[in-house]
Amino acid sequence: MEEKKEKEESLTKQLYHFAGSYKYLSILSTILAAISAFVALVPFYYIWKVMQEVLRVRFDFSKAAGISTYGWRAVGFAILGMIIYMAGLLCSHIAAFHVQAQMRTAMMNHIMTLPLGYIESEGTGKIRKIVTDSSAATETYLAHTLPDKAVSKATPIGLIILMAVFDWRLGIMCLIPAAIGFVFMSSMSGKDLAESMKQYQNSLEVMSAEAVEYIRGVPVVKTFGQTVFSFKRFKEAIDEYEKWTLGFTKKMRKPMVGFTTAVNSIFVFIIIAAYVFGGHEITAAFGLNLLFYIIITPILTTTLMKLAYAGEAQMQVVDGLKRMGDVMNRQSLKETTNGQIPKDSSVSLRDVTFAYEGAKKNAVDHISIEIKAGEHVAFVGPSGGGKTTLASMIARFWDAKEGSVKIGGVDVRDITSSELMNQISYVFQDSKLLKMSILENVRLGKPDATDEEVMQALKDAQCMDIIDKFKDGVHTMIGAKGIHVSGGEAQRLSIARAFLKNAPVLILDEATAFADPDNEQKVQKAFENLSKDKTVIMIAHRLSTVTNADRIYVLKDGAIAEEGSHGELLKSHGIYAHMWEEYNKSVNWKVGGVL
Repeated sequence: MEEKKEKEESLTKQLYHFAGSYKYLSILSTILAAISAFVALVPFYYIWKVMQEVLRVRFDFSKAAGISTYGWRAVGFAILGMIIYMAGLLCSHIAAFHVQAQMRTAMMNHIMTLPLGYIESEGTGKIRKIVTDSSAATETYLAHTLPDKAVSKATPIGLIILMAVFDWRLGIMCLIPAAIGFVFMSSMSGKDLAESMKQYQNSLEVMSAEAVEYIRGVPVVKTFGQTVFSFKRFKEAIDEYEKWTLGFTKKMRKPMVGFTTAVNSIFVFIIIAAYVFGGHEITAAFGLNLLFYIIITPILTTTLMKLAYAGEAQMQVVDGLKRMGDVMNRQSLKETTNGQIPKDSSVSLRDVTFAYEGAKKNAVDHISIEIKAGEHVAFVGPSGGGKTTLASMIARFWDAKEGSVKIGGVDVRDITSSELMNQISYVFQDSKLLKMSILENVRLGKPDATDEEVMQALKDAQCMDIIDKFKDGVHTMIGAKGIHVSGGEAQRLSIARAFLKNAPVLILDEATAFADPDNEQKVQKAFENLSKDKTVIMIAHRLSTVTNADRIYVLKDGAIAEEGSHGELLKSHGIYAHMWEEYNKSVNWKVGGVL
């Protein structure tokens, strides 16, 4: 019990940290809610007085002098209780909305400082769920659960006081099923419920992240006539959630039935009490008290139900704050206070090592590469070899655990984030377009660019056919309330951003992965224009895109297995030569085996 109290105090303290001065509104809301609970019991006393008056003058109601007075007092206190409770809810909601806004702001501000690699590895679906659901849980807790808990604690105290006024024996009989219900409720809470809530949120996070990936892949599913089973991880996430939900429901079935039965059986105990304590002849006074308890017991039932759901809501907040803490405790990228400017666009990696959190082996293991300014190089190799990780470290999506990554002779950690982004254009495998016009999407590459500069970038990126097919042209909105473009078209628009940015170092991460043959030709033409006079680092599975690279690095198991030009690597008859042979087989293959 002491441990539970400490946890509640710790939870409230964490929430009040975000509330600031608004915490006093939250405190006031609980006080007002407790007062409203006491006031809400007063009408029952006056109802009892009305019944007492009726019994006193029975059959000659002309002698009843206080019925009207007691009735209006009951109505007045009922309205007063409602007003006080609504005032408490108003205070709690204002505080809750402020806390929710502060939490989301704090989380987003911190997320903006985290390595971009962390965002990519965790998945936007999972992070979005943590940001929205954690804050939403606290809003519900502060706005509703805390005031309801105050009411739930105040109501039994008020009932105990009323027991001293009326027949205490009947009062005790009413509390017996409440005590039984409390025992069942305790069996459903504690560490087991906390762990179950954690598993529940974990399964929801995984489903959310996998659902995002599945939706992104719907075009592929529809094109090739596949089913949900094509997305094994998504189906596994759904199956795991189903398994957990059914297991948890079966586990809670008996105690929940016991709790619900107990709190709704108070009338049974009152009937038993009437038989035991009333005897064969029930007196008027005893009957009056019995009627009072019959009327007031539903409040006790409702109070216990609120307590049960308040415990679940509290567990959700605790779990949400823990997940939020996991994000907030992630170390931000250290920003240099005295940023240096690279002298040119050369890239140097010296004895670079990196491992992902929880991984048993290094993703990149003691790699050293020297790329001259204006040189075009390519990273190829089997999946999981470290290609994307290595390129990400150049853009400082991750910091090396060992060794150094330099651009223009300056360690990337000694370059400010804004300057580093000025030095590098990164075209991702999965291009991201925001819900805004094509013009503004491209202008993200250079926010102060003129419309003329944006249009030139679109021309250079071979995007004019995209613009011409929409009646609003460059002002066409993209997204849920606008139009959608194909993967290849999105890639070309992303390249237009890179044209507009005109950074000296260009990183292309599987940039033609989603392009159809027609789009791929235009994307390749755009890359030719974009790559002029720039240091280019390409990551590719389509080996035809890297044959003209000055040097090709073959990565396997986090290390450089081979390096050289296309011709040199073919002559070596190593990994690259084998990959080239397999690639040509796949290119020449036609449906039905007809060449």
